[in-house]
Amino acid sequence: MTTPSFNDWDLEAPIAKAISDLGWTKPTEIQIEALPVARQGMDVVGQARTGSGKTAAFGIPIIENCEPSGSLQAMVLCPTRELAVQVAKEFESLQGDKGLSIETVYGGTDLEKQAKRLGKGVDVIVGTPGRVIDMSKRGHIDLESISRFCLDEADRMLDMGFFPDVLWILERMPNRGQTMLFSATFPQEVLDAAEEFTNDPLHVMSDDLEVEVPEIDQFAIRVGRLNKMWALGRIIANMGDDGKMLIFTNTKRMVDMLAERLERFRMGSSALHGDMAQNKRERILKGFREGGTSVLIATDVAARGLDVEGITHVVNYDLPDETESYVHRIGRTGRMGRSGQAWSFVTRGERGMLDKIANTWSMKIPLVDAPELPEGAKEAIRRKDDWDELSDGFGMVPVRLSIGKAEASKMALAEWIQREARVPDITIGEIILGEGESIVEIHVKKASYVIDVLKSRKFGGRDLRPVIAT
Repeated sequence: MTTPSFNDWDLEAPIAKAISDLGWTKPTEIQIEALPVARQGMDVVGQARTGSGKTAAFGIPIIENCEPSGSLQAMVLCPTRELAVQVAKEFESLQGDKGLSIETVYGGTDLEKQAKRLGKGVDVIVGTPGRVIDMSKRGHIDLESISRFCLDEADRMLDMGFFPDVLWILERMPNRGQTMLFSATFPQEVLDAAEEFTNDPLHVMSDDLEVEVPEIDQFAIRVGRLNKMWALGRIIANMGDDGKMLIFTNTKRMVDMLAERLERFRMGSSALHGDMAQNKRERILKGFREGGTSVLIATDVAARGLDVEGITHVVNYDLPDETESYVHRIGRTGRMGRSGQAWSFVTRGERGMLDKIANTWSMKIPLVDAPELPEGAKEAIRRKDDWDELSDGFGMVPVRLSIGKAEASKMALAEWIQREARVPDITIGEIILGEGESIVEIHVKKASYVIDVLKSRKFGGRDLRPVIAT
């Protein structure tokens, strides 16, 4: 079967010229599947990965069916400001000289200025739910006039607590004739929710749904919560002057905390999350792109649509909750054939998640020690004794003693430790006697104290030299 070209579809002249100017000749898989039916005005649920051309798949039909009248006819809702800006820019490119007024509506910017722009007349709005609702309540957006609506990144929109906001907006669009949903994934709960506001939609899917796993060096460090900063300091120390690092955490609070901690250790960084004003976010991204700062800390949501060349290191300070998020994160580095490194911090309870990520995408992510410091460099962040990380599921920490079964019995050793350290018998777990050394399990709450006591005592005239058995 011959792959169609854009010329085969008899697109509106300004759009056809814009596509030609962009250098596009052949449509992508999702465009081939979605464009013909979307141009007919049918409801569409389209599934395609990021970077597959899905914005044009819903953008071309919207632009083609709107007129430059200054009256609101279409709306696209996005989960983040960055994505809204990105979609609006592509709409501007695709419309060529058609003359549609396309406005972005999102929080973190001056409300009055936004209202003034809307007051001049707008044909298409690309926005985020919160600010769209706000402007609608203030009378700056007439939702009743909208005939075409699209929900971009639908899985995120309906998974991030936006569902009530989306419904609020949709309920006030009585004249909506077409609804489109596009996303990389469609969990069943999202499909169920979509049934509430679509009319017999056509489900289209790109054949190219495989997530491209970047060919970069990947490593995982088994490290507890208390020593993540220590490990991060080691990686930053090895990054080099030309390096550029993107650090991912799972919460906005951790973004701020991590930025504060790095500042405390005189390791400059910038933080990026959804609570910041848009002009501040743009300044931060500009500084990162231009090399004003070499370390950026962000959540997955804040980094959505982030496109910065030259990122050499990605660090998963927190492992993501979804395996696909891991691939999207590490894909920020190693672009255009350049080398890159991805480091993940894995706590004791996250080993299963690391295995799931590796198995899902057929990747090798070796567990390694934190890198050694470069020659002559000083340790900026000291390693701590993280007893919770060292303990097992029962809260016991293995301690190695330099005494063997020829010098002690299990009972004698246990009673002696209880007596010298003045701890109850439940503090001491299993004892394994070897030829020249032994392992004694000590409860995590008393481990540090007991080790200190044993360092200053002799058993039968012998130094025990207690150390953590890793």
